[in-house]
Amino acid sequence: MKTVLQGIWRALLILLGLCLVWQLWIFAHVLWWTDHNPSSSAFMQAGLARIQEKNSDAELRHKWVPYENISIHLKRAIVAAEDSKFLNHEGFDIEGIQTAVKKNIKKGKLVAGGSTISQQLAKNLFLSADKSFVRKGQEAIITLMVESTWSKRRILEVYLNIIEWGDGIYGAEAASRRYFRKSAAGLTAGQAAALAAMVPNPRWYEDNRASRKYKRRVATIAARMRYAQVPK
Repeated sequence: MKTVLQGIWRALLILLGLCLVWQLWIFAHVLWWTDHNPSSSAFMQAGLARIQEKNSDAELRHKWVPYENISIHLKRAIVAAEDSKFLNHEGFDIEGIQTAVKKNIKKGKLVAGGSTISQQLAKNLFLSADKSFVRKGQEAIITLMVESTWSKRRILEVYLNIIEWGDGIYGAEAASRRYFRKSAAGLTAGQAAALAAMVPNPRWYEDNRASRKYKRRVATIAARMRYAQVPK
C-alpha cells in the first residue's frame, strides 16, 4: 500500500512539474512578445494545417503591420464589436462572464464564454477553439500574464495582426487586401465595420456577406463605433 501511495505522489509531482514547465514556457513567450512580434499563433498553425489538407502547397495570407498603420476606424470597430469595455477592465468582463455562465447553465454545456479581446488573444496565441472548462482555465491564466505585462495598445496591436478573417487569412492587412484591395491604414469606417462583423465566424462570413445576419451585424457595429475608446 505504501509503495502504491508513493507511486501516486511521484506521478502527481511529475504532472505538477510538467504543468509548471508549460506555464513558464508560455510566460517566456508572453514576455518576449512584449516588444517582439509573433510570427505565428496556435490558430494560424491550425489554419495552415487545415488548408494544406486540401492543397499541400497552400500558404497563409498574413502580413504584420504596426499599430499606427492600422486605420483608427478598424480599431474602433473591433472594440465596439468585441469588447466595449476594453480600456476599463483588467482582462475580464465580469458582467459578460455572468451572462455567459447563465447561458451555459441553461444549455447544460459550455456554449458562451463572455470573452474579452485579451482572452481571445490568449486563446489565439496559445490554445485551440475547443470549448472546455480546462481550456477556459488556461485561457484565464494566460490572460493574466498578458494583462500584467503588456499595454492595452500592445494587446490590441497583436490581436489585430493575428486574428482570422477568412480561410487562411490572418491579420488586418491581409484582410484589407483580400476584401477591399487596400492597406489596413486606408480602411473607411464602413469597411472597418464590415471586417469587424466577420470576426466571430470569419470562414462562414467570408462566403455569406450578403446574408441579412451579416448586414444587421455590420449596421450595429457602425452605430456603436463612435462611442468606442481605443488606445492611442
